[in-house]
Amino acid sequence: FVKEQMDDDRTKQLKAFDDTKSGVKGLIDAAAGGVVHIPKIFIRPPDELAEDLELTRTSLQVPAIDLNGHGDKGTTIREKIVEEVKNASEKWGFFQVVNHGIPMKVLEDMLEAVHKFNEQDLETKKKYYTRDPERKVKFNTNFDFYMSRAANWRDTLIVDMLKSDHIDPQDIPSVCRDATADYLSHLTKLVDTLFELLSEALGLKPGHLKQLECEKGKTLTLHYYPACPEPDLTLGVSKHTDATFITILLQDEVGGLEVLHGNQWARVEPIPGALVVNIGDLLQIVSNDKFKSVIHRAFGNVTQTRASVACFFHGVVTPPKLYGPIEEVVTKESPRIFKEFTVGDYMSKFYSRGLDEKSGLNYVRI
Repeated sequence: FVKEQMDDDRTKQLKAFDDTKSGVKGLIDAAAGGVVHIPKIFIRPPDELAEDLELTRTSLQVPAIDLNGHGDKGTTIREKIVEEVKNASEKWGFFQVVNHGIPMKVLEDMLEAVHKFNEQDLETKKKYYTRDPERKVKFNTNFDFYMSRAANWRDTLIVDMLKSDHIDPQDIPSVCRDATADYLSHLTKLVDTLFELLSEALGLKPGHLKQLECEKGKTLTLHYYPACPEPDLTLGVSKHTDATFITILLQDEVGGLEVLHGNQWARVEPIPGALVVNIGDLLQIVSNDKFKSVIHRAFGNVTQTRASVACFFHGVVTPPKLYGPIEEVVTKESPRIFKEFTVGDYMSKFYSRGLDEKSGLNYVRI
């Protein structure tokens, strides 16, 4: 009975927060003199906080790969880049890329757009606040708000291009419209390059992953993490793996992203102008476990607001397309360990649970 009462109280608190349609930023703005203690719905469960104390942090760094010269096929520079991508994808599941071809100004404008949207007049922002899955462009706090054990200290503007690559620019809020369109158009070329390098890193022809249409079906998320008075009690993003082929993340200089590497947390230190690339569950499956989708999370900051922009590449969602381990990577030494799946089915399972629960890979393991 006590647990039911607590669950009921929590649901009421979540609903009261959600009904304001103002997000974490609105919560802070509404508190006279600022927020000193974070609301209970954001505090992580005691067992999770205790588990954190057992895991140490490592000073090891996620690999940084210089893409300069990647276009010179058949050269030692290209071979070196492919080898670096292979090692990072197998051992870390994460890497940063520099000299990727997207101008610094485009990256700066995109991060500034995250601030512009979140720091505008609340009434303008509220129009976008919804949990309606059919809305292409929506603003809310945590997609798994009612399922997670603790809410994350984060507001997000989501641009959903899962079913169609086309998005009407008018659907995107005017304060971040141009920067978003510009960033997305630059990202297209980089994604093609990354899938070429990843294909070669698997010992396949450069166009293999592109033929599988891994770059189709994407979601762009503009994350805003207000300064948090008690960052040790909550998270900006709970620990999770991504239900994607790859994710490309643009993070600002504040940092806060951590990757689980050999049972230790490694910080992904921001490099000016770099983009973070991580392998998602779907690429781990089609690579038959060669590439690893690893657990990661993000912390808030006591004094600074953090901004980041993640673009998730999910592959073809409609019409349903079957994906599974690539025949060429399945061998006698590495027999098939995953079943075939559709992206829609995988994602519906992913979104039907809290972000901090176990990896979705178990759904498709043989």
